[in-house]
Amino acid sequence: MIYTVKYYPEAEDDYENFNDFQKNQIDKAILKVLQNPLPQNEGGYGKPLGNKRGQNLTGLCKIKLKKLGIRIVYELIGSDKAIDIVVIAARADDEVYDIAAKRVSR
Repeated sequence: MIYTVKYYPEAEDDYENFNDFQKNQIDKAILKVLQNPLPQNEGGYGKPLGNKRGQNLTGLCKIKLKKLGIRIVYELIGSDKAIDIVVIAARADDEVYDIAAKRVSR
């Protein structure tokens, strides 16, 4: 079953800051993960996050676009068969994880 995707309002803004080529790559990565967004340790495509630099990101997963240096952090909402995109940003010294922690904690 394919999951649906939702975006935090800030993640929609993140997306709009990328050029068309980057958006196309982001879209492809999200579509792939939507087929099975479970964490890798449960047979899915998402790489689970835990504690990063003292921040508890348990329950979140990431998608890495290595060549572009972009990370997409999402939250799996199993009861809704959906994922919430929390942040889309350049890796930049784990800043993406700091942003994700702030957005989820609200």
